[in-house]
Amino acid sequence: MLTAKIVLALAIAAAPRAVLAADEGKSGPLHDTILAQDAALFAAFNTCDLITLGAMVPEDLRFFHDKSGLSVGRDDFVESVKKNVCGQFTRSLEPGSAEVWPVPGYGAIEIGVHRFHHMDHSPDGIGRFMILWKQTGNSWMMTESFSYGHMEAPR
Repeated sequence: MLTAKIVLALAIAAAPRAVLAADEGKSGPLHDTILAQDAALFAAFNTCDLITLGAMVPEDLRFFHDKSGLSVGRDDFVESVKKNVCGQFTRSLEPGSAEVWPVPGYGAIEIGVHRFHHMDHSPDGIGRFMILWKQTGNSWMMTESFSYGHMEAPR
């Protein structure tokens, strides 16, 4: 029995490990660039600047939401924001929650936690998100977005 435990411990110790530094994905030029894109996208979202919002997503945007399902297309996304967001709530990024990871030859993945501030003074909501950003030259577009794990925010 002792021999089996020693062999198991050695096997575990020898196994390859993917250990991330505590700040990996949390800093650097790509992180700063994507957080600036996030800020611009959600400034348009929060102020119902539908022209700017539409310009930051492609015609074939795919938006996955754990409550409303899949929405495909820029027009559906912009119309949904107009109908379900404008005048009802704003979104903010939870400080320190964003991670940004490169996708070589494409762009970047942003993951984090966002908070929804309801204008009717009902409790804030909170949820997780993942955005796939595509880089073309110096411009970035949100090509896919996943918004999930929605719940009432802790007080």
